[in-house]
Formats: sequence, structure tokens, C-alpha cells
Amino acid sequence: MQCQTVLPGTECTFWTKNGCIAEGNTCQNVIEECEGCERIVESTIGPVCSVTPSPVKKWMTGLCNFATHRKVEIKVEEIKVNPLKASKRAGR
Repeated sequence: MQCQTVLPGTECTFWTKNGCIAEGNTCQNVIEECEGCERIVESTIGPVCSVTPSPVKKWMTGLCNFATHRKVEIKVEEIKVNPLKASKRAGR
């Protein structure tokens, strides 16, 4: 369905026959953590997220899973293996 409040004429997954299902019946502005994300669009109330109506809730638990400007860093830890013990284990 198409949004009729914040982004008129734009396809919206939060718009139903009864109106907007988002909290407060409208999308909320992006927060500081969202700055630089590719999913930000300009609307009648200012910059909003095109994927979620409430950016604050997405950032409560840490990193937003829709963020395009931040990535999760995975640490790879190298473990030294004793070659003598490794060869004995492989021989079993």
C-alpha cells in the first residue's frame, strides 16, 4: 500500500487499510547513529528510514541490522598448535 502521511505516494510496508501501523501512526526521524546510511530518505517531517518506522528501537540492542554504513567486525584468533601433538592426534 502507499504511504499517505510521511512519504505520500511511496510504497510502504507499514501502511494498512486502517492507516500506519507504526508507533504514533507515523514514521520517526532518524537518529545520530543512522547518519551515513543509504536507507535514509527525505520526507515531509525530515529524514526517515525507508526500512523501519522506528530507528530508535533498531539501535537499542547495539548495531542496527539494516545499517549500510557500519559493519560487524569478526575477530579471527590464530591458535598455535604443537605439530608433534597434532600428528599424534591425526594418527589415531
